[in-house]
Amino acid sequence: MQDASNTKNPNEAKVNLSDHSSVKNLLDDSVSEIVTSRGYVEDTRLSDVKLLIGTIVITIALFAQFCKKKFPENKNFLIGCIILYPFSHVCLIFDSGKYIVINGMLQLISYMKEKNVILFTHPPAGSFSTGLVVSSKLPRFSDLYTLTIASADPKSISANKTVEFTKSVTKWFTKEGVLVEGLLWKEVDGLINNYAREPKKSK
Repeated sequence: MQDASNTKNPNEAKVNLSDHSSVKNLLDDSVSEIVTSRGYVEDTRLSDVKLLIGTIVITIALFAQFCKKKFPENKNFLIGCIILYPFSHVCLIFDSGKYIVINGMLQLISYMKEKNVILFTHPPAGSFSTGLVVSSKLPRFSDLYTLTIASADPKSISANKTVEFTKSVTKWFTKEGVLVEGLLWKEVDGLINNYAREPKKSK
């Protein structure tokens, strides 16, 4: 059997192991790919809502930025922007023409719904189970990666018990920073199988 560390593949995933964000992003992307390969289709509804909010905010900001009048002449226009989007973003125009965007709603969505979530899914086609919420954590200055799989609808009678594992990322990378995808695939696939056979505890 050939040593994975000596295998050269032009398409291999490689990162700088000292770059915390790159390591986590690569693992998260790989986990998402593994989960969707099991028939779970990504649920993009929350992302679509965020994109819509972002589009509205940019539109309001552009109107505010390129308004010909300066403050306080454009006061009524700014009040209109604030009324149109009171809970999300407030555009303030200064004499320099710059504006500050207070990203309230998007941050609220991230805090309330996303947190450490890397993937929301629909149930597999033809399945009576629920979709999944896949989340991960890799604390800064730590090599311990925690992956959690939970039901997208915890109150459903078909929701299973949440499962997770915490493992060192050194298990899945060579010294050169190459991701050994087969090893990660085995771990994640096993966690999905554990979730599928973990019935929800009755209250």
